Amino acid sequence: MKILYAIQGTGNGHISRALEIVPLLKKKADTHVLVSASQWELKLPFEIDYKLNGLGFVFGKKGGVDIVSTYLKMNTTQLLKEIRNFPIEQYDLIISDFEPVSCWAAKLKEKVCIGLSNQAASLHPLAPKPDTSDTMGKLILEKYAPCTHQYGYHFKRFDENVYTPIIRKEIRESIITNEGHITIYLPAYDDELIIDKLKSFKQHTFHVFSKHTNKTYNRGNFKVFPLQNTPFIKSMVSSNGIICNAGFGTTAEALFLEKKLIVIPMKTQYEQQCNAAVLSSMGVPVISSLKKKNHDAITEWLKFGRAIHVNYPDQTEELLDKIIRNHAGEKFDGNTSNDFDFLRRILTPTKLAASF
Repeated sequence: MKILYAIQGTGNGHISRALEIVPLLKKKADTHVLVSASQWELKLPFEIDYKLNGLGFVFGKKGGVDIVSTYLKMNTTQLLKEIRNFPIEQYDLIISDFEPVSCWAAKLKEKVCIGLSNQAASLHPLAPKPDTSDTMGKLILEKYAPCTHQYGYHFKRFDENVYTPIIRKEIRESIITNEGHITIYLPAYDDELIIDKLKSFKQHTFHVFSKHTNKTYNRGNFKVFPLQNTPFIKSMVSSNGIICNAGFGTTAEALFLEKKLIVIPMKTQYEQQCNAAVLSSMGVPVISSLKKKNHDAITEWLKFGRAIHVNYPDQTEELLDKIIRNHAGEKFDGNTSNDFDFLRRILTPTKLAASF
């Protein structure tokens, strides 16, 4: 049996799950790995068989996506070529962690594709949703990497195909301490902006991990680090609390480590708004930004914030066995035309779509 495991390379959450999933899959079958997009820093201890451009976004410096850089980096012609030319037909089982090339190639060649991601769980009818509607955000989340079957992860389990988070082995085996500092990971914020917005909190020590610097430096009660795995984990497990976006990887690890947590969803990211809705239902504070209007909430959290107790057992192999048992060699039985119409519209209003 040949398995393709495809990873979305925007951010480190998808990559961190692969650290646990891929070695297990390789024990069970001939497994190849695809990674598309390149906004990640973690090192993978296994070979990447396909490195593709895919369809990712660029983190900005003010709390959201850098739209201009994302547009300039986007190569729709290359994306369509990657979808058309990918040898998806040689695989008996395709598992995608919100990776678009594998999903669209599977649709084009009429192959079953299994979605295994936090995004799949966010769309589940029983998952808490944000109070404000985002029709376009929801549509993009549904169509970005469409699959024939969905299995997901979320902060709590509300369906038999929705599992609690995959936690990296090095996090599970960490010795948890509290050295008093606050760990900050906000990849869509510039480190200088974070310092400027939080400089009034002089009585606290902050460790800032930034995608926008390549050197470690000190600024008053702030210590800024380039984003590297070992220092980041060391800071998290020894922290008093964690400030981060409402992505899935760091938030899940913070909950597992029983660190107090406050989250800031990235602007225009519907998935993070969905994650924030679930976290809020669990008692995690959610704020919109680092602006002064939210400083009272940050002060309250710094003084009185408490960890949320969770139970995240290691169910990874159980889940993978279930997917292999249910779907290996399964025949495609569906309609792809509407999905391809959507892809043509969002990618290219010009003649590029004619080649697809």
